[in-house]
Amino acid sequence: MNETSEVQKQFSIQKLYVKDASFESPASPRSFKFQEWNPKIDLNLTNNQKLFEGDIYEVVLSITVTVSQEDITAYLVEVHQAGLFEIGGFDDDQKNYLLGSQCMNILFPYAREVVTNLSVRGGFPPLILSPVNFEALYQQHLQQKQEKQAEAEAEVEAKH
Repeated sequence: MNETSEVQKQFSIQKLYVKDASFESPASPRSFKFQEWNPKIDLNLTNNQKLFEGDIYEVVLSITVTVSQEDITAYLVEVHQAGLFEIGGFDDDQKNYLLGSQCMNILFPYAREVVTNLSVRGGFPPLILSPVNFEALYQQHLQQKQEKQAEAEAEVEAKH
């Protein structure tokens, strides 16, 4: 066997699933009486990932959408779309990029479909979320992390 042979890189989807989903319409049936439907939509995205076993990671994209009309919450949808991804042979930076960006790009369309489905089943017009640029969000996260690290180092330097 060649000592300099490169480690085989592996990135694959093992399983996609809805880990949790909920729908609430706290003001119904009053929320169906609006003459004109022009809601305010508040979207919150979060993600987390953890090592499941071996090179398999569970990645969860959490979406919370609050839809309000005239300061009344018409409905609230929460979806936790998850996946098991095999990620092996990558360095930490590459692995973090795959987990924080590429896995999110894979999970988002599934989560978006659940949000749309729940809004319709709740008696409201379909809520179709706009695409999200997870690449840009990941780069923004890295930049903020670097800025915080630089600030912390500057504080330590100032104390000495």
